[in-house]
Amino acid sequence: MSSDSQTPTIPFFPKLIATGLYSGYAPIASGTVGSLLALLLFYLFNIENHFYELLLVGCTFFVGVYVSNIVAKSVRNDDPSIVVIDEFVGMWLTLVFLPTSIAAYVCAFLFFRLFDIFKPFPARSMESLQGGWGIMLDDVAAGIYANLLVRAVFYFF
Repeated sequence: MSSDSQTPTIPFFPKLIATGLYSGYAPIASGTVGSLLALLLFYLFNIENHFYELLLVGCTFFVGVYVSNIVAKSVRNDDPSIVVIDEFVGMWLTLVFLPTSIAAYVCAFLFFRLFDIFKPFPARSMESLQGGWGIMLDDVAAGIYANLLVRAVFYFF
C-alpha cells in the first residue's frame, strides 16, 4: 500500500501484463473486454505456424501465473477482476488450430466466454488452486473446451 492512501501499489510491468494492457480496468465486463482484446491481438499477430501459436500461449501462461500472483497479493484478493491475462491465454488457446475467419472467431469468442462463465468440470475446481495457478488454469480449461467445440461445429457444419 502506498503511504498516503489505502490504494495498493502494484509494480508497473506485472500490472501492465496481468491487466491485459489495462483492459482489466474496463468498468464493466472486464473479462469480456480482455477476451475481445486478446482475440484482436491474435488476429493482428497473424501467426501462421501452430508451433509458434502454442509457444505464445505457453509463454503467456507461465508469465501470467507469475504476474497474476503478484497483482493478487498486491490487492489482497485471490482472483481480482482487473487480472485478465487469464482471458488472453484462454482466448488464444481457443483460437489455436482454427481458421482465420469471422465465423471461426465469433464462435471461438462466444464459446470461450460461455465456458469461462459457467466453468464446467474440472474448470471450477481449478479456481481453488493457490495464487496465479488458480487464476490461470480455469481459463485454460475453458479455452480447451471452446476450441474443441468450435472444431466440432466446423467439422459437422
